[in-house]
Amino acid sequence: MINIVLFGKPGAGKGTQAEFLKGKYNLTHISTGDVFRYHLKNNTELGKLARIFMDAGDLVPDELTIKMLQDEVERHTDTKGFLFDGFPRTIAQAQALDVFLATKSWEVTATIALEANDEVLIQRLLERGKTSGRIDDQDEEKIRNRYVEYNEKTAPLIEYYSKQNKFYPVNGIGSIAEITERLSTVIDKL
Repeated sequence: MINIVLFGKPGAGKGTQAEFLKGKYNLTHISTGDVFRYHLKNNTELGKLARIFMDAGDLVPDELTIKMLQDEVERHTDTKGFLFDGFPRTIAQAQALDVFLATKSWEVTATIALEANDEVLIQRLLERGKTSGRIDDQDEEKIRNRYVEYNEKTAPLIEYYSKQNKFYPVNGIGSIAEITERLSTVIDKL
């Protein structure tokens, strides 16, 4: 079983790359954003709570995120592995993921980070916001707030996974094919 955390700031291309990687490596893709959007669209109790935070451009609290993720993993226990996209976002979430995976005798195999300049990513998100309908991608101030949240809460995961020799940075600028090739080079060596 291979379990990969695809890591990077909003707009880094995690979702785009996950589409290619899940097929190539036969992994179950779990996008926290997609899971949130499902709950929001279907107006579930978890979705109602998540909406309050997302509309403000804030990260959804750990306990909500973890509950949604565990439910999603439980639906795919026969998989060859998971590609976690947008999770974990905090040390507490990483620790909760480790504990949860251990109950299945699994672990995070690698964390691969798509790295890119903030200004490039902001422009990507603003462009995506024109067609996605996502409120959090249409307001530059909210995007910048998401980056502040990322730097405060998510960036510490670099050290967390580096200490476990599970952190692999990858240049996230270039064509989709170039970035996919860089990611594949890392995964093929795991």
